[in-house]
Amino acid sequence: MTSVLITGSNRGLGLEWCRQYAQAGWQVFATCRYPDEADELARLADRYRAVRIHQLDVTNAGRIVALAEELRETPIDLLLNNAGVYTEKYLPLNAPLNYDDWAYTFQVNTMGPLRITKAFVESLARSEKRLVVAITSHMGSIAEIDSPGSYFYRSSKAALNAVMKGLSLELKPLNIGVLLFHPGWVGTRMGGTGAPLTPEESVRGMRKLIDKFTLADTGRFFRYDGTEIPW
Repeated sequence: MTSVLITGSNRGLGLEWCRQYAQAGWQVFATCRYPDEADELARLADRYRAVRIHQLDVTNAGRIVALAEELRETPIDLLLNNAGVYTEKYLPLNAPLNYDDWAYTFQVNTMGPLRITKAFVESLARSEKRLVVAITSHMGSIAEIDSPGSYFYRSSKAALNAVMKGLSLELKPLNIGVLLFHPGWVGTRMGGTGAPLTPEESVRGMRKLIDKFTLADTGRFFRYDGTEIPW
């Protein structure tokens, strides 16, 4: 059975990734920080026997290693780094910044995906598809910065893009690919109620790109609709 491991699976895009891959007949390893509070995810797991829920905080290096060891004999076809945070609001130029929040944003958005990917390289290498996906943002594109603010989020996603681009070169000799996705402006808790896209539409678009991926596309940065984003 084709398998996917998804971080941040309890709501929003993560939950929709789980739903669509479960419906497609994949083995889904759904991870989140607080499984006991993930009611929608639990209902999905009740409906689809192939959905397994695991506790995981992407900032907890020890727990990442423990989960990788738990699943060591299981091939992971698709590793989906979906978990992310947005910790700031727009502030005037002279307002103080919360540097602890900035550091935490980097721990989740940048360091987390690298920790997860490195921990599961062996499981990826044993699979058929061998693909790592990072859910990033066009806000991490320096070329597309057209407004001030969001410094924590922008910088963490720009750093994630750089990390994943470099990682794609490291993993290519193992025939493991890397894709970076901007999911669009999606109606989730982060995206808000005015967003034009539903999670279903966004994930469906990204899945099409995953389905047609070849190693020639490793390290590239796409919108959910397949258009490439400049760095």
